[in-house]
Amino acid sequence: MTHTTHQARNTQLHKVKATSNTANLCKLSAITFGVLCMMQAQAQTQTTMGGSIALEPQSVTITGQRASMRKALEIQEKADNIVSVISSDDIGALPDKNAAEALARLPGVSVQRDQGEGRYITVRGLGPDLNAITINGALVPSPEASRRAVALDVLPSGIIRTLEVIKTLRPDMDGNSLGATVEVKALTGFDLPQRVMSLNAGVSYDENIKKTSPTVGLLFADRLLDGKFGIAAGLSMEKREFGSDNLETGGAWSNGRLSGLELRDYLPVRERRAFALNLDWRPNTESSYFMRSFISKFSDDEIRDRLTVSNISGGALTEGVPATARLERRLRQRKYTQEITSFLLGTEQRIQGWKLEANIAQSTASDDTPDALNDARFRGTSNFNDISFTQTNLPKLNTPTSAYDPSKFALNALTFQTRFSDDKEHHARVDLGKTFDLGDWDAKLKFGLKTSQRNKKNDTEQFAYSSSASAANYWGAGATSMSSFVGKELAYPLGRIGLGLDPVALRARVAGANRAAARSTVESAINDFSMDENIDAAYIQNGFHSENFSLLVGTRLERTQFDASGNKIVAGVVTQNQSSRSYNNWLPTLQGRYDVDAKTSLRAAWTNAVVRANFSQLAPGVNLISSTEAQIGNPLLNAMKASNLDFGIERRLQDDGSVSAYLFHKDIKNFTYTTNLAGTAPWTGYTTAISYTNGDKAKVHGLELGYSQSLRMLPAPFNHLIFSANLSLSKSDASIGRFDKASNSYKTRSIQLPGQSDRVGNLMLGYEDGAISTRLALNYKSPYLLEVGSDILAADQDRMVDTQKQLDFSLSYQINRRYQLVFEANNLNNEIYYVYLGTKALNAQYEQYGRTYKASLKINF
Repeated sequence: MTHTTHQARNTQLHKVKATSNTANLCKLSAITFGVLCMMQAQAQTQTTMGGSIALEPQSVTITGQRASMRKALEIQEKADNIVSVISSDDIGALPDKNAAEALARLPGVSVQRDQGEGRYITVRGLGPDLNAITINGALVPSPEASRRAVALDVLPSGIIRTLEVIKTLRPDMDGNSLGATVEVKALTGFDLPQRVMSLNAGVSYDENIKKTSPTVGLLFADRLLDGKFGIAAGLSMEKREFGSDNLETGGAWSNGRLSGLELRDYLPVRERRAFALNLDWRPNTESSYFMRSFISKFSDDEIRDRLTVSNISGGALTEGVPATARLERRLRQRKYTQEITSFLLGTEQRIQGWKLEANIAQSTASDDTPDALNDARFRGTSNFNDISFTQTNLPKLNTPTSAYDPSKFALNALTFQTRFSDDKEHHARVDLGKTFDLGDWDAKLKFGLKTSQRNKKNDTEQFAYSSSASAANYWGAGATSMSSFVGKELAYPLGRIGLGLDPVALRARVAGANRAAARSTVESAINDFSMDENIDAAYIQNGFHSENFSLLVGTRLERTQFDASGNKIVAGVVTQNQSSRSYNNWLPTLQGRYDVDAKTSLRAAWTNAVVRANFSQLAPGVNLISSTEAQIGNPLLNAMKASNLDFGIERRLQDDGSVSAYLFHKDIKNFTYTTNLAGTAPWTGYTTAISYTNGDKAKVHGLELGYSQSLRMLPAPFNHLIFSANLSLSKSDASIGRFDKASNSYKTRSIQLPGQSDRVGNLMLGYEDGAISTRLALNYKSPYLLEVGSDILAADQDRMVDTQKQLDFSLSYQINRRYQLVFEANNLNNEIYYVYLGTKALNAQYEQYGRTYKASLKINF
């Protein structure tokens, strides 16, 4: 062929210039992995995009934010579909504790936080359960029993090579994400020019509880056996002690009056450990064999003290008006451990122009909570007078001094729970592809098969102890006054809770009690299930590429076999309940790109995707609590389907900058939501029959804008500045409904999709000059729907999360070719988490976390 292909032309346009091949390799490795690349070089100083340091007799190339931006843009530009990318340099440069917080910097992506830490991501208005996570190409199952969403705080950012948010799926990808598929990639030995080993050790300080916590990471990569065998490994360990202060009503408002209030003090200790090992064997240019493995363990050891107000005289409190109410002191102490493992074996073979790819993988996820003190409850021996509150957004509780006298409270209930959930997925796939020369076009034909099997299980055991000496589950003789179970005064800035409860003393209180007799039959059975979800898939696609145009067309067929087993409980009697079904989904794709000129491209895509309902919704558990109240799972829920349209334009600004704009629209069928079936057959005599159903349709549309550039056109010293900004504007609409017994008719209303913010944006200002690299980053998202209330038709019961803005800062200094100091500050503006009920004046939850500071030393050996 005499013409230049699209991909080759891009490679020529954006090739990094260097004074030697050795320097090129050094830059490439540093851009990709964010580690210092040390090689023998000329004695004179070499200037790079990220700065330079003169050393005698060696020099070291330092890459930073500019290099990271360039690398991410090159990956995005070469893709046949629409993706957003963060390289490892980017992750390392931000004060992000985990992958979720790193992803929140991308257009269209927002993060849902738990006690100040990012856990789940929402993409283009679609919630965490509608996105898929893969590690090195293998699906990551969810540790949590009820969900498909993967909490990305189990993936420490330090050992990740790249994060790719794939917004338009190709036929050779699983069709199981309506928002996006997040591909997590770790490094391989063949991505580096020579051996690299680096150590990162640091300490963080939590402003809220005034404690420090350690973190350490190790990265190693090398090629052996004449460069044919590659090995890469990463290890990351972090411990974080912190605190959060919470005050919530749970939405217990009626006509401005408050019927319940809780003051909560959290003291969690979170630990993360992760290890990745990748092995590659490339005996020749035609064959390669590889192993990818990843292990991550996350634990959360938490003590939650709380003071609760309930059973108010007159039913509820009027602001500023004293009343009589019940006060309770309650404690939860539990440690859960979530573990994710991924193991993949594969090969690539080139045979007479064909490329054969084959791999097998197994991924597991588990959530283990052994013997949690689920609830220890001390109730006031009598109700307390003069209970009142002021302020509705952040209620200030006013109580008599007797409310903090532990002798006024007696032990009322003790509940323990043991829970274990397990999610296993294994697959086998084979792909075959070949490039054909069609004159001015290249045609890349690819087709393949995949079979996957997934099993999700949950087992819960609950134990409740009674105060009655005649009951089989009697907690035995011993102290019941709260005075015997308290410690130090709690440091709680949102009011006063009192003396902290001692979980060790509470556990000792029932150590000799009859455990078997305390088992709660209903609570131990209703959430138990086992589900098998087996998917067989076949696809074919063809990519056509010319000098200025590329087109990807294809389709995927997925056949799903679903089997579920759960429990049905009637009058306390447990029987097994089973369900089975199968269905097919066709997922066609058409995606195109046109290069207007060397730096400007237009993109368009029509894609289809399918996501199955959450496991808690599909579980065939039925609990007939009484003759008028029931809880019902629905294993017959239809999978959600989405038809997606994307249109966009991108323009490259120099080598490390770009500007882009994308329009997107998604039509979603079978949107799943919680409803009340009371009044419909067979629940005509019920007042409450909570279950799950498919809505008619939902839709989301929006605009993504992005801009990033090194400001080298400015006069010194401003030419060292780097600026990036992105903004996503979106709207969503979903129809939900229930049967209304009062009017004897079915009523509906429209809501925005849960987790969808109308506005999500990021601003970043960085500075790089020689050994110094710094960055100030702001993340913003507008209010979003957290959940609908108990009456799904009542908009004033919707729980809304208020606007969130978080400001983070990082500064690194390269001491010499071996040592680098890094300082990070998280949540500089001390942003809070606030949930309100319908209107911002009515508190549902208020939580504050304070700031976190971290200092670390990076050493390259």
